[in-house]
Amino acid sequence: MHNQKYAFRMRGTMPSRLDAFSDVVFGFALTLLVVSLEVPKTFDELMVAMRGFVPFAICFSLLLLIWYSHYRFFRRYGLHDPLTIILNSILLFVTLFYVYPVKFLFSLLIHGGSGDATIRLPDIPRLMIIYGLGYSAIYLLFALLYLHASRMRQQLELTATELLDTRAMAYESFGLMSIGLLSALFASLMRPQRAGLSGFIYILIGPMISVFRNVHGSRRRKLEAQLDREAHMAEEKRSSAVPA
Repeated sequence: MHNQKYAFRMRGTMPSRLDAFSDVVFGFALTLLVVSLEVPKTFDELMVAMRGFVPFAICFSLLLLIWYSHYRFFRRYGLHDPLTIILNSILLFVTLFYVYPVKFLFSLLIHGGSGDATIRLPDIPRLMIIYGLGYSAIYLLFALLYLHASRMRQQLELTATELLDTRAMAYESFGLMSIGLLSALFASLMRPQRAGLSGFIYILIGPMISVFRNVHGSRRRKLEAQLDREAHMAEEKRSSAVPA
């Protein structure tokens, strides 16, 4: 746990038109994920719709993770400058564009080609490459947003701990991006029969995040201790300067 004295200040507490637009896009993406736009009229149709529950749940969770990362960034920094708007727009575009490929992939994985999603063997590498590049693009854009926030540190009046957190999030986003690129690379090099195994690369996400956050936590605790010492020394210096 971080010292509450050094908690990240929230600069984007007031909703803006950019936030509202982003939420509308995420809401539309969720609409594209729904199992069926029509209410089933028979029990057999209901059972067909229920087959899409697990893929929908997985895709919903992934989209929720992206939304939360987006929400946290704009709550922390409240940036609305032209570059932030451009990066955010590209991020929303990529997220919306990749809704169908992600839904297709997980429908295929859950139902093994026995449902609506079917694929030819030679196309499996391309599907994994499409997913990997989309995943990488999303986290590249998050990394660029955090790097931009780091460059805006004077305007945002970021403290030393906030700047450390900002750079750590940029590095973590680059790490997540590299996992997607690595999976896409493996898919492009493997035979079609084995290209699906490139998806196991994403198992690295958990260990990578754990390592990144443990290292960052250690650095942050050291910085907090240093700032406490400096504040204590400054207080003693002021006290000694006060005439008796």
